[in-house]
Amino acid sequence: MTLSTATTPLVFSVFLQGLTLGLGLIVAIGSQNAFVLRQGLRREHVGAIVLFCALADAALIAAGVLGMASALGQRPLLASALALGGAAFLAVYGWQALRRARRPQQLRAAEGGAQLGLAAILAQAAAFTLLNPHVYLDTVLLVGSIGAQQPGALRAWFIAGASAASLLWFASLGFGARWLAPWFARPRAWQVLDGLIGITMFVLSALLLRHALGW
Repeated sequence: MTLSTATTPLVFSVFLQGLTLGLGLIVAIGSQNAFVLRQGLRREHVGAIVLFCALADAALIAAGVLGMASALGQRPLLASALALGGAAFLAVYGWQALRRARRPQQLRAAEGGAQLGLAAILAQAAAFTLLNPHVYLDTVLLVGSIGAQQPGALRAWFIAGASAASLLWFASLGFGARWLAPWFARPRAWQVLDGLIGITMFVLSALLLRHALGW
């Protein structure tokens, strides 16, 4: 398939798959999200932090998809094996999200602390983003292996969708912090959100399983 033969509905479908997968993986209680929320509440270097986190995710996602595509290009059996592994991982991730929905938590931004310069804040953002081993599992391995299953002409759209998820989430968290903070402090809100994430992950797992088995 070439870019010229890719239909608009197919392009949108691949973009939407990347977007929903990205949102499902990134929307969770964690140190990076708490850091972005905290800086949004303090209104300190919010734009730079949002841009850094989104670009870092986009770079890792692109590296994962393109690297996996290159590695799997001549290995169809390995591609199928990774697709099956990805489907299993998404199913487990969905199950964990549904379990979290039964025991809801809350996301709170730490208070206090002196105002830091831009370089120091970006160094903290880099640490929260790049020193977390889960970010490589999610972006490079999982998103990369799923994106690599797409036809060559559509991989860029999958990368764009997954990257847009990061930009949308971090921008909402940073710039909407003062409005979102009370919502994120309510366990019930996370209960609903985790329930939706769990269902979404199961749907994506089924789609990937169908692709892997050629159904």
